[in-house]
Amino acid sequence: MIEFRQIEDENPAMAHSPMVRALEKTFAYIAQHGGIGLTPSKAFKRVFVHWAAREFDWPGYSAEDLFAINKVLNEIDFGPLMDLHDVMIALKIGRHYKGQLKLTKAGQELIGHPGRIFGIVTPFYLLEVNHARFSRFDDEPILGNWDVFLNVLNVETEDGATAADLRQVLFGEPNPGDRFDQVLSNLYIQVLRPLCWTGLLEENRAKGLLRTRESTFTKTPLWRAALRLETDGMVRGTTRH
Repeated sequence: MIEFRQIEDENPAMAHSPMVRALEKTFAYIAQHGGIGLTPSKAFKRVFVHWAAREFDWPGYSAEDLFAINKVLNEIDFGPLMDLHDVMIALKIGRHYKGQLKLTKAGQELIGHPGRIFGIVTPFYLLEVNHARFSRFDDEPILGNWDVFLNVLNVETEDGATAADLRQVLFGEPNPGDRFDQVLSNLYIQVLRPLCWTGLLEENRAKGLLRTRESTFTKTPLWRAALRLETDGMVRGTTRH
């Protein structure tokens, strides 16, 4: 069973969450500008997307990374921002009103409370959002469930594990004849990357390393602060409460 602990706002582990950091900066932007401008299709306008690319400094999605691919950025070019927008609407933290995204009363009550933001957003984002939309085949769910994934990763990523290692532990070795490992791709997009975006895992992709299978994933202090899992007794230095 997955149990999320309540985290105090002052806990330094909160610094590891790109999503919480981005939400706090988004709240500040809305306070300063009165809202975030929307296109006719209800996406964020480019002026905010460009601001977010600079200010969020999202791992793997820095302004330098994004503008190396696109001369101008739309919301669809910045995957984490798309998820953040969807989560704000789904959780009624924000709403679309007269061409802008504005904070609701519930969203305003989260200002200055990163621990509360994490506690509300993370379980929903991990367990309810369809991360497969970023996969090649969004109708092909990953084989497994979050209870299995988190308990296995709790042990395997204690000292760091590559994506290839985790694929082997969870699903076995890939077929040597396959040119593309769809299982590894799904594991990364639907499990490992969301955990990194919430700040529970950290991906170490050495400079110049392009192959996801060689990236190393390690638990952050936020993992230990936020999660209580059945496999805690198998992890060195972890005590049950």
